[in-house]
Amino acid sequence: MARRHHPLSRSVGRPAALLGLAAGPLLVLGLFFLLPVSGMLALGLWPDGSFDASGALEVLRHERTIRVLWFTVWSAAVGTALTLLLGLPAAYVCYRLRFPGRRLLRLVLVMPFVLPTVVVGLTFDNLFAEQGLLGGLGWHGTPAAIIAALVFFNLAVVVRTVGPAWESLDPRSGEAAAALGAGPVRVLRDVTLPALRPAIVSAASVVFLFCATAFGLVLVLGGLRYATVETEIYLLTTDLFDLQGAAALSILQLVVVTVLLAIAHRARATAPVDRRPVAPRRPHRSDLPAAALTLGAGALVLLPLGALVIGSLRVEGRWTLDNFRALRTVGDGVVPVTDALRNSLLTALDATWMSVGLGLVIALLVTRRSHSATERRIRAILDGLFMLPLGVSAVTLGFGFLVTLDHPPIDLRTWPLLVPIAQALVALPLVVRTVVPVLAGIDDRQRQAAASLGAGPLRVLATIDLAVVWKPLLAAAGFAFAVSLGEFGATSFLVREDAPTLPVIIYRLLSHPGTGHYGMALAASLVLAGLTALVLLAVERLRVPGVGGF
Repeated sequence: MARRHHPLSRSVGRPAALLGLAAGPLLVLGLFFLLPVSGMLALGLWPDGSFDASGALEVLRHERTIRVLWFTVWSAAVGTALTLLLGLPAAYVCYRLRFPGRRLLRLVLVMPFVLPTVVVGLTFDNLFAEQGLLGGLGWHGTPAAIIAALVFFNLAVVVRTVGPAWESLDPRSGEAAAALGAGPVRVLRDVTLPALRPAIVSAASVVFLFCATAFGLVLVLGGLRYATVETEIYLLTTDLFDLQGAAALSILQLVVVTVLLAIAHRARATAPVDRRPVAPRRPHRSDLPAAALTLGAGALVLLPLGALVIGSLRVEGRWTLDNFRALRTVGDGVVPVTDALRNSLLTALDATWMSVGLGLVIALLVTRRSHSATERRIRAILDGLFMLPLGVSAVTLGFGFLVTLDHPPIDLRTWPLLVPIAQALVALPLVVRTVVPVLAGIDDRQRQAAASLGAGPLRVLATIDLAVVWKPLLAAAGFAFAVSLGEFGATSFLVREDAPTLPVIIYRLLSHPGTGHYGMALAASLVLAGLTALVLLAVERLRVPGVGGF
């Protein structure tokens, strides 16, 4: 006789199994996120073991702090507005129109997003320098250069967030409005943009967040004169050793970033669930304005990269490979740049398998169908907990590691996997955002049918879920690898002096002016840009149409 399970045992067993599956990710979250963040909060608000917010408030009242906050807010706001102005037409052209080179255009527009911010900063510093391609504009060392770099870096967020939503938007509503006499502008204003509002709000909030936390970019282009909250935390920690002041700014940043991510999450929650991509059409004459703005966006991406290529190949007015040959030499960066590249590759590989493994488990946890109110509440709580790392920037995370994991009973400061773990936490959101929509789109009846035929949970996972998600999972691994390869914020706090990664060594070359150092930094940046371009080319071939932002 078939064995019957008591309803009470099922109601207890499924939540218990869910918590058991979540135990590993929760342990990682507690040790490498909650502990560093709580240590940072304690440093800022409990400096002597008792609650004292006066020191943190005093830091926030400093004249320089107010200037830093104001520059962070207005530069991020202007950068967000300009990114939307160029990114929305580019999303339309890349996802709703059919033309030769469409995939290449998407690759070009997305590549800046996975470049290290320190490389983006160096690229624009070279572009606007006195001898640069746009040196005549007089933007070198000005906020205009920073904002141009912010737009360059964040275009991909708008294209990759709004584009798939536009790709799956039913065109019949717009066609009906046009048949009733509405012109293209009115159709866009009254039909298309309201339908895309959740995706646009989500993209805008994330772009503002990335503009406000573009650490390496502002560090290179702004220096001490134009600092954001991120760079001020770094300077207070490494130059002034004011840990309490850095903790106070980190707390402020944590609150603001969490609010922005809550807005983005709410916007995504109200987005249309229909993700069936609509076949792109051939361009019409009415698409010329969007095409012109998209060409402008492409020029904004290609021009700095072209200047980077030229700068790395020219020394004293002649074409040469000397900058690349010098990468094998030892300079003020302690180790050859080629050794730093090897360190970056190995560290990124470790960070990739960590973020992909953890992201897949999290995605499975939050997308499975709940069979009871208790199970549903547990999943909701777990979903909120696992999204907490989204509310902390890489610099704040690295700073938290620095002040909490360097003394007993948890002394991991010299642990070789500490940097990969920090990079994995930075890359984790991209993995989850890529995999969750795919898993959520699987009809649960397929799993039920496989289980009714005798397949166990692991067999169901292998034959149903992994069979669908393996390509997006490889794409997520590619994004995680590219992001980890160029991660600079957290790594700059944690990396050992004798084992720097490539972004760190690039910044060291820029920080120690000397013969050939700037050219070596340009050459190293071009190598890093080339690697990320190859990774993104592979990722683009694995993209699932109409699904996921990245």
